[in-house]
Amino acid sequence: MEPTMNGTSTRQQRGLELAATRTIRQKGGLWIVPSQTGAGTYSVHMMPKIASCTCPDFETRGVTCKHIFAVTYVMKREENADGSTTVTKSVTVTARTERTTYPQNWPAYNAAQTNEKDKFQMLLSDLCRGIPQPQERKMGRPSLPLSDVIFSATFKTYSTVSGRRFMSDLREAEMSGFISKAPHYNSIFNYLENPELTPILRELITQSSLPLSSVETNFAVDSSGFTTSRFVRWFDHKYGQVREQHDWVKFLQHYHKRSNVESTFSMMKRKFGDGLRSKTDVAMVNETLCKVLCHNLVVLIHEMYELGIDPVFWNPSVA
Repeated sequence: MEPTMNGTSTRQQRGLELAATRTIRQKGGLWIVPSQTGAGTYSVHMMPKIASCTCPDFETRGVTCKHIFAVTYVMKREENADGSTTVTKSVTVTARTERTTYPQNWPAYNAAQTNEKDKFQMLLSDLCRGIPQPQERKMGRPSLPLSDVIFSATFKTYSTVSGRRFMSDLREAEMSGFISKAPHYNSIFNYLENPELTPILRELITQSSLPLSSVETNFAVDSSGFTTSRFVRWFDHKYGQVREQHDWVKFLQHYHKRSNVESTFSMMKRKFGDGLRSKTDVAMVNETLCKVLCHNLVVLIHEMYELGIDPVFWNPSVA
């Protein structure tokens, strides 16, 4: 049984602390709740009879977590017509310890931001040139080079726009010589259905991380994940009702070291979106890997301006 303090559970107490000290907002039908211990966020879905959260406490234990309690307090606070705030007096909100802050190198940051898209295409093109091209088929139309396939799919993920709107960017990439031919927007989604792309994308992620191996050697993936376009439903025998929530693409087998990676997933979700457009399992995994690859390249670009790194891919001496 969960410990209590003056009749209030620990999760309720921490939920009230979150509601009182952090900014909790709505976005796309979900409540975005900041992590109490890190820089990441969790998504809370408040439904008429049930609620769900993307945090490990809810997903692994199925309990009402502090993030759901925090949203509940915020909703009650907003329901007060006279502007008053609902407060549980038995709970004391303690002051947070002041954290050490580090100055931002604004000239390097501004240069990285203003040149990021151009540098991203250059690095991605260099990275994709190291992909071995399979032997051409003797019959049928010549297939698009794998380097063009992965460049197009990854650049599409980086853009965060629809396939149709992305075509102007892809045509510019062709004119700049980053790819030999711009594929049709439907073809980009079809490429992600190919399971042969999965090991190639994993290798590209590894290669994109090696230029920074002298700076950072410890990497782990959190149990965080990306929402998909599919819903899963199940019957909860304990409560006698049907439950529903988004399906997720997650890295549960690598769960641990949360303090090292919550901010990484938060960065990826803020920049490249926390949802997946793909429909099938293979395509969703490949799209997720494209997001990770995009993140690695963006971080590398910023370190090029911050640390003066000149990245070289497929370098045997670094592997």
